[in-house]
Amino acid sequence: MTAPSIIVSETPLVLYTLRRADDALILGHRLSEWCGHAPMLEEDMALSNMALDLIGQARELYGYAAKVEGRGNDEDKLAYLRDVRQYRNLLLVERPNGDFAHTMVRQLFYAAFADLYWRGMMGSTDATLAAIAAKSEKESAYHLRHASEWVIRLGDGTDESHARAQVAVDDLWAYTGEMFGADDAERGLIDAGVAIDPTMLLPEWLSIVSHVAREATLTLPENDWMQQGGRDGRHSEHLGHLLSELQYMQRSFPGATW
Repeated sequence: MTAPSIIVSETPLVLYTLRRADDALILGHRLSEWCGHAPMLEEDMALSNMALDLIGQARELYGYAAKVEGRGNDEDKLAYLRDVRQYRNLLLVERPNGDFAHTMVRQLFYAAFADLYWRGMMGSTDATLAAIAAKSEKESAYHLRHASEWVIRLGDGTDESHARAQVAVDDLWAYTGEMFGADDAERGLIDAGVAIDPTMLLPEWLSIVSHVAREATLTLPENDWMQQGGRDGRHSEHLGHLLSELQYMQRSFPGATW
């Protein structure tokens, strides 16, 4: 017996919260894949701890989305019992880990956005989201510092590490634009002060990323064409493979408890 997928009532606030929860869950799962495989023991622990930070954020956001929806769902159902098209995470966070340089560049791009985002969300008129933001910003600030230091070390290191870091920048750049988009449903929340306008974060994000790139002797692409679709449930094949692992236990043994 396989557990069926749930139906979610995606009102603007529920959808908005799920998008951020999905970002945190999927990236947290990606980072957890490094456990036991990082280049050094200290980094193995660091990546695992950052994965736990993100999964903790996801739990709080899923719990709030379930409360707002009020249809009997909970954090586990939202994480494990939705179909792939129901996930609204950024395409960036579902990209495979690749080599260590790919993981660190992906982490830099996301953490630079997340730190600005959570800092802004601390002023949300929604008290729960503001509280989640206050806790998450402390974590994202560390994630950004950690990724920045590694990208600089790799980019300004050996010829091999520089080449790998530059390939990662070139490969992942087209997935960064989606972070700054907002649809009509989100615009209503922005007007109400519940959400912040992500387009306003772009100049500072570019400044942060450009500074790190200069220190790392890396070149940011000039191409402004960006991949889209994750926020609308249109994903790469990579998310389906990820979810088959993530959801296996819950789907195979419905309602199992420890």
